Amino acid sequence: MKSRFLGSALTTAALVGTALTGTVAGAGSASAASLPRDCSKAIINVKAKETVNVRTSPKTTATAVGIWGKGRKGTVCNDGKAYKGGSYKACGKTSDLWYYGGDKKTGWVPKTCINW
Repeated sequence: MKSRFLGSALTTAALVGTALTGTVAGAGSASAASLPRDCSKAIINVKAKETVNVRTSPKTTATAVGIWGKGRKGTVCNDGKAYKGGSYKACGKTSDLWYYGGDKKTGWVPKTCINW
């Protein structure tokens, strides 16, 4: 009996998520919560080309938790690997790739604005 209601609840949650984000989450899609945040393998002394917001997830609508100032040295985590997220236009380019890193605060920053 409970499993029938659970299936309905999951379907409803998926529909609400689609309405809020405009995307459908599948079993193989990566959510921001499942993206790696491993700073034990990091590239250090990386500079920001422009001042960028450091965000809680890899999308421009995510909450900004800090700022990585232009020319300031910081760190790119996950051994410098970029991850797909929300599309953006920043630092003169359009992309959907993001790095996890920062200078004072750690979070998601647009790949096009980081220089190494």
